Amino acid sequence: MKKIILSILAVGAFGFANAQSETVKFGVKAGANITSFTNNVYDEADGKTGFFVGGLVDLPIAANFHLQPELLYSNEGAKDASLDYLRIPVMAKYYVIEGFSLQAGPQVGFKIGGDEAIDEISKSIDFGIAAGAGYELPMGLFFDARYNIGMSNIYDGPGEGDIKNVAIQFGVGYRF
Repeated sequence: MKKIILSILAVGAFGFANAQSETVKFGVKAGANITSFTNNVYDEADGKTGFFVGGLVDLPIAANFHLQPELLYSNEGAKDASLDYLRIPVMAKYYVIEGFSLQAGPQVGFKIGGDEAIDEISKSIDFGIAAGAGYELPMGLFFDARYNIGMSNIYDGPGEGDIKNVAIQFGVGYRF
């Protein structure tokens, strides 16, 4: 199921990109995650520092409005409960001034691994919302910061519980 969804998203993004090829930009990005859980399962969900890395497609829709689907590997979780996700955020970007954008959009995460204890009690799909800002230099180098909050309960263990992902991301990348 994961492969089918990813294939459909990739074909759609690249199909649209080819239709708009003279203005579409591709890029790569990486950065640091500061993550934790909002939960009622773990007594202590101390934050952890992880990382993310991936690629993006920047699709101009109107003069100051762009759509930016991304495909990211992201190391998340809490101090003693690490989870790895393949995340697909689809960010709507509005350029307030030249180079500076405000960003917001939904994201879906597919769990691809994690520490044994949390991996066994967490669901394989996570839905969330991301918001932030970015700045791109004329040469294509860009910086961004985002706040991501999980909207779905990822707890799948015994009894009742509620665990949601939360993250602050600081990234750097290059659009070409």
